[in-house]
Parts: sequence; structure tokens; C-alpha cells
Amino acid sequence: MRSNRDDSSAPTRILSASGFNARLDEDRHEPGVWTLVVDGTPQSSVDIEHPEVLHFEYVRRIGHAVDLVAPDGQPITAVHLGGGALTLPRYVAATRPGSRQQAVELESDLVDFVRENLPLPRNAQLRIRHGDAREVLAKLPSGLHGSVDLVVVDIFSGARTPAHVTSREFYGLIAPLLSPSGIVAVNVADGAGLAFARGQASTLQSVFAHVAIATDTQMLKAKRFGNVVMFASATELPFERMPRLLAADPAHAKLVSGRELENFIAGAPIVTDATAIPSPPPARSIFLAKPGGR
Repeated sequence: MRSNRDDSSAPTRILSASGFNARLDEDRHEPGVWTLVVDGTPQSSVDIEHPEVLHFEYVRRIGHAVDLVAPDGQPITAVHLGGGALTLPRYVAATRPGSRQQAVELESDLVDFVRENLPLPRNAQLRIRHGDAREVLAKLPSGLHGSVDLVVVDIFSGARTPAHVTSREFYGLIAPLLSPSGIVAVNVADGAGLAFARGQASTLQSVFAHVAIATDTQMLKAKRFGNVVMFASATELPFERMPRLLAADPAHAKLVSGRELENFIAGAPIVTDATAIPSPPPARSIFLAKPGGR
């Protein structure tokens, strides 16, 4: 894990909506690379001078979907549910100039804190919408329906995803936004057994015709806590190059689909509003970097 500065000089803010502490740590080995930590949980990493460089493993995997959703350099329309440090909106703006983007974030203080300390590029066409992701989804302009190329779901309250943004009803609000070839990418955090992740894959399958997941092999063996990135679309995912991209990452990952995905899901029940629960909490120790480590 990356080792960041963690001292009194780091910019901090108490977020009014949750009461969580937000902090920005600069990487001691790579000046200009900042990690957003909320309630002790690293949530985003931003390379100010090189926004096209993605440091977190799961963010790189979503970045590959950004690269594949349309021809190289072509502008897209993207909606980001969960703002964090706005890492992926910066990536889209850098790799696909002219893209239209919207980000939804409950913590207005967090958006202000990030933009004050890590300003967005001037060419980023990004509108911030404040509020609960599910409530805002239901109120998005009708002109967005059927026109969104990518929806990113990366919603956390501290270290956990709230229950109400994990259900079939929630994903059903996303589906009408997508263009015919549009993709939804979901960051799922889970631990041993992967019961939560299996339920999310099953739920996405109940809404979208095509689903695939990307994670490392140790996660697939359900032996540790980590991230499983899920992709879904009404049409076949344009992922012919995805296995090569994942294999070339510093932390190799595997794309799972078809029969292998069915084996992963293993009959997990579809999550509904009536049965939804938050994602499991991680052990705090997994976020602790060893002194001098990377």
C-alpha cells in the first residue's frame, strides 16, 4: 500500500453531513500525488499534474472501461455517483476532452474541500449535483435519459456502501439513463466469503442483460477484503481488450463473465429494497501503511 504523509500539515475538514474527518495526504515519494482519506479510509488518489494516471487498483479497472466505452479520444457523457476527489471525472476530461460530465455527492463540504485544495482542470466540463445519489437520480433532467455512455457507482459513507444504493430498484433508476451501448461500473467492497459481492452481481444481472466483473485472483478465492469492480450493460460489453489491459496493470486482475460469472454468483439472491444491507465494514488495519513502505 502507498505510504502517504500523515501529519498536522495535511489539509483537513470535518464534514457537516456525516461528521467524518476528511484529510488530504501527499505521497512522500511522489509529490503532487494526493490521497483523500475520509473517516480513516483512503477513498481517492489524484495526480494533479497527470490526471490520466490512476493509482488505486479498482479505479484503474474503471478507467479501462472509460477507455473502451467509445473510440479513443471521443467525448462521452458520464454520470458519477459519488464524488470523492473527482479522480475519474479528471481522467475522463484528460483522455476524452469535451466530455460532458455530472457528479453527485452528498457531502457538499467534501466537494468544496477537494476543489479548494486540488482544483479541477479548466477544461473539465463537470457539473456537481449535491444530495443523496438515489434521490438525485430520480430528478435528473429527462434529456439525459438514453444518452449517458458511462455511469460510475462509487458510493461510500466512510468505509461502507449504504444499503439503499445496492438494490434492484436503485439499479433500475440507472438503466433508463444509459445510451444503447452505455455501461454502468460499480465499485463493490467486500471481504471473506464475498456474499455481498455475489449479491450485487446477481442484482445487476436482474436489471442488465450483460454483466462482467474484474478483480484479482485472491479476491475471487474469497480470502481477503478488497474491491470487485462490476460492469453491466443492455448490450454486449466492448471488452475484447479488457483482459489484456487488466493483465498489464501493476496489480494483475481477471475479467470474469459468462459461465465463470454464474459460478461466482452461485445462486446468490437478488437484493431488493426490502432485503438490502450496507456493505461489510473492513478491518481498520488494512488501511495502515508500514513506515517507509509504498
